[in-house]
Amino acid sequence: MFKTVLRRGTAAAILTLGLGGAAMAAECIAPANPGGGWDFTCRSIGKIMFDIGAVDAPIQVTNMAGGGGGLAFSHVVNERNDDADLIVAASSATATRLAQNAYGGATSDQVRFLGAIGADPGVIVVANDSPHQSLTDLIDAIKADPSSVTFAGGSAAGGFDHLKVLMALGRAGFDDVRAVKYIGVDGGADAITQTIGGFTQAMTGDISEVVGFLKSGDVRVLASFTEERIPGFEDIPTAKEQGIDVVAVNWRGLYVPKGISDDDYQKWSDALAQVGASDAWAEQMAANGLAPFNRVGDDFQAYVDGVIGEIQTLSREIGVIQ
Repeated sequence: MFKTVLRRGTAAAILTLGLGGAAMAAECIAPANPGGGWDFTCRSIGKIMFDIGAVDAPIQVTNMAGGGGGLAFSHVVNERNDDADLIVAASSATATRLAQNAYGGATSDQVRFLGAIGADPGVIVVANDSPHQSLTDLIDAIKADPSSVTFAGGSAAGGFDHLKVLMALGRAGFDDVRAVKYIGVDGGADAITQTIGGFTQAMTGDISEVVGFLKSGDVRVLASFTEERIPGFEDIPTAKEQGIDVVAVNWRGLYVPKGISDDDYQKWSDALAQVGASDAWAEQMAANGLAPFNRVGDDFQAYVDGVIGEIQTLSREIGVIQ
């Protein structure tokens, strides 16, 4: 199906596998150093694509760290805009940085978002002795007195942990975003420690950051920002169940160059959808604390467009961008 390159030491064998055009190698760019989330996306998805026969040979992974994904984005847009054999790892951080103009003027419409097939679900957490028993309890307290609730999160002010709180409040009819108190600390563990210690009233983060604290009984999760309850954590209600129609997850997905044909886009979409439906991917999600989040092709592009628009609006309101 796809053309690819298979490396053995210093030798490289280029295999032409049928998308047409110049002889290029099927490649996944991870816009970070080895070991992170984007690297995991490329290596796991690429391997499973080959293992289940969605592609005809292994996909080469290239690490291209720099600018929080900006270097890879610029490389794709400016040098490989019509490369039909290229996929690039992306996440919610990619969308947030594009929305906030963190890639030096680059915009999301310069690439095509392909899909996401897993996500680290967003959650709102309180200490076990908190008086707030539900997400609606917490939101009602903020509506009554915004100064009474401070959130801690592992991203800076204006980052995704902050923004998903504002999204939830907006859905609940509270739009005074500057009145919402938020403290950005160095990672989810520090954020949850602030909440357990009573320095903040709630923590906004991802489920993977709170599992240990949840199992020890130090915290309660008021809501997950997912379409359905998280596998393995079925006792945690979603925000949607509580009348707050928001989905905010750290999705794991891919984008492709803007200039490829619709046929090539569809072939990559089909390959990614096959991975998402596979037992091998289900095992990877379970092993890495991910929940199902399957949006591929035009459906995913529309989702990303909507999220970016909402982030831009909120970011202007809190003064992150002009």
